[in-house]
Amino acid sequence: MDDSESTSLEQIRAFPGGSGGVRFAGQCRDEIYCWTERTLVRHQYAGLSKPEKGLLRRYVAQMTGLSRAQVTRLTAGYSETGRVKAATYIRTKFPSRYTKADVELPAYVDKGHGNLSGPATKRILEREYSEYSQSAYERLADISVAQIYRFRNSEAYRRQNTSYQPTRPTPIPTGERRKPRPQGRPGFLRIDTVHQGDSDGVKGIYHINAVDEVTQWEIVAATPQISEHWLIPLLEGLLEQFPFVIRGFHSDNGSEFINYSEFINYKVTGLLDKLLIEQTKSRARRTGDNGLVECKNGAIIRKHMGFSHIAAPHAEAVDRFHRPYLNPYLNFHRPCAVAEIVEEPNGKRRRIYRTWATPFEIFSRMPQCESFLRPGVKMEDLERLAKAQSDTEAAIEMQQAKRRLNSVTKRSA
Repeated sequence: MDDSESTSLEQIRAFPGGSGGVRFAGQCRDEIYCWTERTLVRHQYAGLSKPEKGLLRRYVAQMTGLSRAQVTRLTAGYSETGRVKAATYIRTKFPSRYTKADVELPAYVDKGHGNLSGPATKRILEREYSEYSQSAYERLADISVAQIYRFRNSEAYRRQNTSYQPTRPTPIPTGERRKPRPQGRPGFLRIDTVHQGDSDGVKGIYHINAVDEVTQWEIVAATPQISEHWLIPLLEGLLEQFPFVIRGFHSDNGSEFINYSEFINYKVTGLLDKLLIEQTKSRARRTGDNGLVECKNGAIIRKHMGFSHIAAPHAEAVDRFHRPYLNPYLNFHRPCAVAEIVEEPNGKRRRIYRTWATPFEIFSRMPQCESFLRPGVKMEDLERLAKAQSDTEAAIEMQQAKRRLNSVTKRSA
């Protein structure tokens, strides 16, 4: 519609009455705003009286199809700037707390530790700054678990760490049949065996995994066979690696510890009796009795050693990896979830996990922890081992040793 000849307010005042229910609408926003600006300029809107301004606004609203509030905003903008134009949208931007380096640093940590859970990674980042004074971790020391997972979904993180493989669940089969009763004391072990696969009917190596129920202190050893010749010396060396006195030895009903043969069972029992260690085994239809060590089988041994066959002659090389690299890393640098038992009003008990700490931290926080140490082991020596390397430095060294081990086992295969 061309209204360029409608130059008087009297004609505009007569327009609504004569047009009846007629409504108009512009083709696009730019056309509407341009026409509105021309109309306001032509009628010298700034010099009009209040009733005249109201008349002109109603005219603009009827001609353009805009609402009263929209016309009011346009005329207010015209009064301030002399123009009728759309307001530029400015998106609210929050200040960025983390830099690109802060995103890449968790990728470096995850690559070293093998992609632990978010809470465990959070605890490692805290320890890198608080325990080892690594200034690069200052902003990450207070990071939330949710932010860690957001980093893991970012492109910058994936460029640094693209080797993540979710842990595959592994079904692990589960003396006196009863549950151990440590009563808050360290030294009650849960023990299990993990077989490293067969190849053309030839058995691979066996991992013996022992976990303390209270502190989650873990020792892993490797043997080429489950027999008297190999098992008894291995158990002796395994028990000596724990810093505290061993009081209990709990296994499932596997043949290597219970009913492989009366001879071997007698030897294992004799070894434990000699060391004054109580032997128990899982109860029938109570598959959770040995659940702690079975979880560690998947989260530790299968994660680091995989599922593929490793021939028995490599047992010594694997054990050399376990003792100086994997076991110290697990006990001094890898945080574990600490279970807290909460009893509901209906009497049901459930576990919640609020705290993450390394096995050494759990042990050192126990009252009178030094009273549980084996003769010849001092708390100062353990603290020196814990401070010798940061968590990530120990993880990187362990990963490098694992790569060397894999190159040996694959070359031989």
